[in-house]
Amino acid sequence: MGADMADLDAFRGETRAWLEANCPASMRGQGGGAFEDDAVWGGRKAVYKNPDARLWLDRMGAKGWTAPTWPRAYGGGGLSKDEAKVLAQELARIKARPALLSFGLWMLGPVLLEYANEEQKKTYLPQIAKGEIRWCQGYSEPGAGSDLASLRTRCEDKGDHFLINGQKIWTSYADQADWIFCLVRTDTTKKHEGISFVLFDMTTPGVEARPIKLISGQSPFCETFFTDVKVPKAQLVGKLNGGWEIAKRLLQYERQNISSGGFGGGAGIELEDIAKHYAGEEEGAIADADLRARIAAHRMEARAFALTVKRIEEESRAMKGPSPAVSIIKYAAAKINQDRCELMVEAMGTQGLGWEGEGYSPGEVAAMRGMLRSKGNSIEGGTSEVNLNVISKRVLGLLDHQ
Repeated sequence: MGADMADLDAFRGETRAWLEANCPASMRGQGGGAFEDDAVWGGRKAVYKNPDARLWLDRMGAKGWTAPTWPRAYGGGGLSKDEAKVLAQELARIKARPALLSFGLWMLGPVLLEYANEEQKKTYLPQIAKGEIRWCQGYSEPGAGSDLASLRTRCEDKGDHFLINGQKIWTSYADQADWIFCLVRTDTTKKHEGISFVLFDMTTPGVEARPIKLISGQSPFCETFFTDVKVPKAQLVGKLNGGWEIAKRLLQYERQNISSGGFGGGAGIELEDIAKHYAGEEEGAIADADLRARIAAHRMEARAFALTVKRIEEESRAMKGPSPAVSIIKYAAAKINQDRCELMVEAMGTQGLGWEGEGYSPGEVAAMRGMLRSKGNSIEGGTSEVNLNVISKRVLGLLDHQ
């Protein structure tokens, strides 16, 4: 144990030195609009408002530290779990901004490691780790959202290739993505057993993405159409008609990522400061006693949530993958974030109701739009209703009653 600790201490020192030498100053520190400006999704269409953001991605990608525990052969860092924990601690110490935000890292990569063949791993995983390809997720369809297995996007065997026709909905950032991981129907005589998991380039003829404008004024989601899209058979992941198993596994990773990515977290201090600014302050506390009590309750819930996420992540690593318990966290995360956003708007009073105009600050406008955006938290990554069903069946062991 002593030698192991000594090795970790040495690794920490090397990591700290590397970060000090390689993390640009503008990529350190938290919050504000600067973070959004510097957020990096990678891919062929990426626009880097801050050159340091691209530099930070290139350095972390070359090191393999965007995917620290992936094998080095696939572009990862090859770190042990303990070493990855040290890296995370050292990144947090200097408040380093994420070098890469990526559905490839969070969702696709883990299932490729588990289900892809060797050629697919060597082709796609290094591109994901270096941020060379930006991915989107082709799951939900009109009429096949909560009941995802009812999807109808058709994938026909044409001998030397597949031919895909159909439509996806709520495809996050499809208009900015380079490739898509997509569920398609390869057997119309079966439901779950007739689904396959394929990858293809969004520039393939017949692919069209149309942004959907939300009530928040943003357009992160798209309608995506496939018309006679030719896909090489080598881009089928796993077995033909074996995509549902992969789909479920990927959804677990998605829910785990959404849950640990900041729905609840520890934003209570920021909320408290805003409430003091708008509602007034008495002896260092929020003047409005009722608002003060509800924000305190929210902070306690958010803290308990963060500790629970940490515990479940440790359990997931021990199980070598996420468990159905991530559905509990996803459900709680959505509710906590929605509560926080509503408290934020309430604390601002009438200033929290602004949509645009000189009478409202950027932060006030962002609060209202953020509150509206948060309504989607209980839909994306699996609806709250579906997650409750998963919890009842797979966590609590309850049986269906007809």
